[in-house]
Amino acid sequence: MPEICRFLGIVITMYFDEHNPPHFHIRYNDYRAVMSIRELNILDGQLPAKVRGLVSEWAELHTQELLDMWETKQFSRIEPLV
Repeated sequence: MPEICRFLGIVITMYFDEHNPPHFHIRYNDYRAVMSIRELNILDGQLPAKVRGLVSEWAELHTQELLDMWETKQFSRIEPLV
């Protein structure tokens, strides 16, 4: 499970052989969630509202990079939210 970004205690990962829809995994303290890349909806799990907002903001800035990684399975680091 490659880690693609880490900021403010939030860890973003993607798995290699995942099912659709395109999504990524989020860890924050004891919270775990899965977020869709296109709709930025939580598909599974939960996050504090502030963390969800930060992750959504980050993902919106990097949607195309996330979709490219999902399609190609060529994972790389993405800049954190500043």
